[in-house]
Amino acid sequence: MSAPLAERQAADGLRHDWSREEILELFGLPFNDLLFRAQQVHRAGFDPNAVQISTLLSIKTGACPEDCAYCPQSAHYKTELDVERLLPVEEVVAAAREARARGASRFCMGAAWRSPRDRDLEPVLEMVRAVKAEGLETCLTLGMLSEAQVARLKAAGLDYYNHNLDTSPDFYGEIISTRTYQDRLDTLRHVREAGINVCAGGIVGMGESRADRAGLLQALANLPRHPESVPVNLLVRVEGTPLAEVEPPDPFEFVRTLAVARLLMPKSYVRLSAGRESMSDELQALCFLAGANSIFYGEKLLTTGNPDTDQDRRLFERLGLKPL
Repeated sequence: MSAPLAERQAADGLRHDWSREEILELFGLPFNDLLFRAQQVHRAGFDPNAVQISTLLSIKTGACPEDCAYCPQSAHYKTELDVERLLPVEEVVAAAREARARGASRFCMGAAWRSPRDRDLEPVLEMVRAVKAEGLETCLTLGMLSEAQVARLKAAGLDYYNHNLDTSPDFYGEIISTRTYQDRLDTLRHVREAGINVCAGGIVGMGESRADRAGLLQALANLPRHPESVPVNLLVRVEGTPLAEVEPPDPFEFVRTLAVARLLMPKSYVRLSAGRESMSDELQALCFLAGANSIFYGEKLLTTGNPDTDQDRRLFERLGLKPL
């Protein structure tokens, strides 16, 4: 390594000036050394046996005009997904109550919009207020937002806004053409300036290189303020999308990505997100050892599968983990 991590941190204990070369050095560490360092950093900032639990609900599904190559909700691809209009507020609140009863502390709502119209926000604002009244943290992912729209969400009491960067700036054009990387950064800036917590991460397994994975983490870690939540998704390959036949990544490379995310963003919650349905218990245990301390709980993530809550509960018991 070029210099000890502790010597290169800013006064607040965080860095925002990582080079691609430094991050690749971390990726290249022997696996045991990387996990040891990540676990040290993790224990310095978090209870190593506590995992934050979120539940995600698709409140408006399909017919999205974006062409994200991984997404079954894109109108550009023929998948078996059923298009659904925006759910009634009462149905969303009922789902939030069930999520809370099953142990979730945060309720995330996702709508397949490129950018919502102002009138689209009215029922969503009502959802935010109603879910907060149930004692849950609220999170939304609605696509790109203007400053004025973000201000309305802040006034409604929104806690988190999710807007992923997906991959590195270099590889981004291979995955999406209907929205620029700068568009994504602009939305994150609007969210941050409004005082809403940022949830931003990406996807591993889209055919990207290790350098691209390093580039994604560099873009996240070098934001003016680290995202409070960093979801790391393992691509769920869906028939009908351009990435349906892409070769899955080495599982150890996925664990490395989580460990490096923990080292770069030591105070962020690193979420083991999409793709858990295909992971063994042993692989998930390695992910928690690498510094992942948040998961989505429930049978579905927007439109793709997720381990059921009973399976997760058994895994937590075997590992001695407790939900936050």
